Amino acid sequence: MVPLDNPYQIPAATTVVTTIFPPSTTTPPSTTTPPLTTTTSLTTTTITPLTTTPKAYYLIESIDETVEPCEDFYHFACGTWLKNARIPEDTSVQNIFNLLDTKLDFNIIDLLSSTPGNGAVEPKAVINARNLYKSCINETNIEIDGVELVLSIINTELGGWPILQGASWNVSTFNLSNLLLKLRKYDNGIVFSVATATDQKNVSVYDIGLGQGSLGLQEREYYNIETDVTAAYRQFMNDFASQLTNETSSIAADVLAIYLFEKNISQYHWTFYEQLLRVNETIQTIVGNLSNSFKSNFDFTNYLRQSYLIDNVTLLDTDIVSVSEVAYLVNLSLILEQTPAPVVQNYLIWRFMMNRASSMPKRIRSTREQFDRVFYGISSEPARATTCANYVNDNMGFAVSRLYIRKYFDDNARNQSKELIKNIRSSMMTMLQQASWMDNESKQKAIDKAQAIYENIGYPDYVASDNITQLEKMYTEYVFNASYINNVLEMQRVKAREDFRTLREVVDHRSWGDLPPTVVNAFYEPSTNALSFPAAILQMPYFNKDAPNYLNYGAIGMVIGHEITHGFDDDGRQYDKNGNRVPWWSNSTINQFNEHKQCIIDQYSNYTVEQIHKNLNGEQTQGENIADNGGIKSSFFAYQNWVKKNPNVDKRLPGLSKYSQEQMFFIGYAHGWCAKFTDAYALNRVLTDVHSLAQFRVLGPLSNFAEFDRVFNCTPGQGNSRVKKCANPAQYDFAFQSLPINRRRCIAFLPDNPNDKLCHCNRTKDEHLTMNEQWQSNEKCCEDIHTMKDSTKEQGLSLINRAPYVRCDIETDPSIVETILLDIWRIPRPSLLMQVTGGHKYFKLRGKMEVNFLDDFVKTKFKTHKN
Repeated sequence: MVPLDNPYQIPAATTVVTTIFPPSTTTPPSTTTPPLTTTTSLTTTTITPLTTTPKAYYLIESIDETVEPCEDFYHFACGTWLKNARIPEDTSVQNIFNLLDTKLDFNIIDLLSSTPGNGAVEPKAVINARNLYKSCINETNIEIDGVELVLSIINTELGGWPILQGASWNVSTFNLSNLLLKLRKYDNGIVFSVATATDQKNVSVYDIGLGQGSLGLQEREYYNIETDVTAAYRQFMNDFASQLTNETSSIAADVLAIYLFEKNISQYHWTFYEQLLRVNETIQTIVGNLSNSFKSNFDFTNYLRQSYLIDNVTLLDTDIVSVSEVAYLVNLSLILEQTPAPVVQNYLIWRFMMNRASSMPKRIRSTREQFDRVFYGISSEPARATTCANYVNDNMGFAVSRLYIRKYFDDNARNQSKELIKNIRSSMMTMLQQASWMDNESKQKAIDKAQAIYENIGYPDYVASDNITQLEKMYTEYVFNASYINNVLEMQRVKAREDFRTLREVVDHRSWGDLPPTVVNAFYEPSTNALSFPAAILQMPYFNKDAPNYLNYGAIGMVIGHEITHGFDDDGRQYDKNGNRVPWWSNSTINQFNEHKQCIIDQYSNYTVEQIHKNLNGEQTQGENIADNGGIKSSFFAYQNWVKKNPNVDKRLPGLSKYSQEQMFFIGYAHGWCAKFTDAYALNRVLTDVHSLAQFRVLGPLSNFAEFDRVFNCTPGQGNSRVKKCANPAQYDFAFQSLPINRRRCIAFLPDNPNDKLCHCNRTKDEHLTMNEQWQSNEKCCEDIHTMKDSTKEQGLSLINRAPYVRCDIETDPSIVETILLDIWRIPRPSLLMQVTGGHKYFKLRGKMEVNFLDDFVKTKFKTHKN
């Protein structure tokens, strides 16, 4: 993955690395400036429980037992935590993830500010990471360096900045292509992006990705109406420029023109969800034919050739190019052609400078800080040490990880987490095997894909190895001095060159890519079919090797299940087990999946964030919501299987002994999502993030999970439990595995008359998989003769009412029916049980009962089952 100015922007024509958490930054992190991240005092008391032995004090201090679990499980599990939590001034959210991130920040600060003991010789990569950190925290030198170096680059390399130069700016020197090339030299993809990535159709090679760029306000919805955010953004531009010149009379007019230009571009900008939804519109061509692939007034072919020459890579006519967001690129070229040169120049230089504000003196950084107060709801800049630790980790994470692994990471956690992944993967494979909504061929390919998932756990071996060759090679060009702004600019030049040279390198499918072990997150990469669980997330409360397994499966287990599920969500299902983007699901399987997806979309779109009186975007978040739903189920079933093999191992914890092991599983899961945030944070996440806000990552999946109802004795329809559950059709598969349920299958083609093409069972002759040809078509149907007993996996949710059903024969033991109704489906004990034999034309019902039967169960049966 190539880092871009906008963390929410997908690099051109690449696959999307999915994560369990949204980006942790509170401002848009760029590859040139240290992101503003969560920080808090070293004496923050809420961190202590996260590092204690697993006596679960952190859970005792989180639960609010005045809340009924079945009514609102999120506030039951997090209520006391929410009452006591305080949002630090330098961030817009406090949550469990940020507390771990803060702990990681302190660890990295300690590692980078210390010196090796006993005269130890460190790798050059580590030495330069320390040098970069030292230059960043030296604010005296930053003030001395000022802005002269950046302004010199603007004036000598980039053609000047009209907003500062006014009438003296020479419009005749403007050359758009040259300007964009020089900006790309500093790793800037502003109006469009060019990046090297694995070829989606053949992941054994690299190709060139061309697509849309980023926006200053991240998403187009921010530009649609005038708000405090848009006003603050323009004020940011105004204040920034005013710090660099004494002539301010024309700045306001220039700022407005810059903003309107970006607003115009934003109307054609694709959202993250649209990028996923319209990925089939990507054009794959070759460099020699690029100009014929889509109409544009901008010479993209020459731009690509010149870009790769930055690292002396000569493009061949046969090099593959994947062009995404084609409609955006076409409209962009028209806008660029029609816009006055000073406006375009002003805008591009503004974005270049905006991304470097945090690398400049305090008076410049303060302009960014004022904007962030409005955009993110923060009230102060983070501690400089935290900012610098994050910047070094973002750009030299594997060098930092060498220090972190050796001092802070327990390798036993790495080994034990592998067992969890193995068990949860097995659980997912069983769910796939039992999934009645998939046809056999799609099902087998899904199982093969699950089996083939590669695991990156903890850290790559070379990071901790005494053999430092690979680490040194990775950071050969990363040489830094005492000037921070010079180091930042050099970092960007190195990153750009690395991206271009990658085109001629061999694809390493086992590489960790740009995701170092020192990240509190988890990842699934569809183009390599790989899971990554960095060392930094393998700690309490997500994981502890000494904790009862119900806590580990509930917390990190759900994360593991979430990431595995991404391999089979709306995006992951489009990649095969090798990571190639090829179709491998049948149309019938896709149709059934889409029905489930739509149910999820509708469910989450109806959730209201009361804090800002705005609903979630169910379409934008559907992929992550599906992963959340699949993650909790696969982890819970894996834990059940583990308990069967390891009875009486997990003990109850002091202070929490009233809760069963299964109840503690769900409590541990929910605690991981406890969060308090500002209004600005909530709005930003609703508009830009593919993850739902924290409380809905608890309420949504649990309201769809019948096992949660059973564990807490909840009645469907109660606050936290939906009656019509948006459950994957495999929802009840585990519970049905052990039940001896059979069905009757027709094995004779018996039409009502010789001209009929349908049997009495409403199927054609060809749809009878098993048939005894000796029976004549004029025979009358006899169940004992013309049908056979067969085991059934035909159960799931009906198409219309989303009601659970199972197909079973008339001889099914009543005790099994009772188990299904009361224990599996958890419905109230019925006062009437009705038995129906045969198709709907052999009986009559009255009124609404008949309508419901015909419109739901019968149609479901006909549509989803062929035998």
